[in-house]
Amino acid sequence: MTDPAPGTLAWFEVATSDPDSAEKFYGNLFDWTFEADAPAASGGMDYRNIKASGADTPMGGIFSTGGQVPDHAVFYILVADVEAVCVDAEQLGGSVVAQHLDPGPGAPKFAYLRDPAGNQFGVFSPPAA
Repeated sequence: MTDPAPGTLAWFEVATSDPDSAEKFYGNLFDWTFEADAPAASGGMDYRNIKASGADTPMGGIFSTGGQVPDHAVFYILVADVEAVCVDAEQLGGSVVAQHLDPGPGAPKFAYLRDPAGNQFGVFSPPAA
C-alpha cells in the first residue's frame, strides 16, 4: 500500500462521549480493530486508532469528547501545508473553525474548516519524520 497523496481523503474521526460503545458498534459492524494512540495517551487524551480487518496501518480514530462537544464524525483531507489551505479556504468563502499548527511531538498539524454551506471537515499534514 502506498501513502495517500495530498488532496486525498486520508483519515476520518468519530468524536463521541461514549467511545467504548462506538468501538463496540463499529468493531462488530465492520470488523474493525482499535488501539490506543500512544502520543495522544501520553497527553491524557483517549484517542483510539482504527484499523480495517487485515490492514497494517490505521485509517481513522475514535476520540473521546468527554461530553465537551457534541458527538460527530468528520473526514480529513491530507494536505502539504495546513496553514496555506486555511488561507485558501477563507478566500474561497469557507471558514476556519480551529487550527492546531503546533500540536506537539509525533502529532500532525491539523485544522477544522467549514465549506461555504457550513459543512465541517478537517485537513492535516503528517508529523515531520
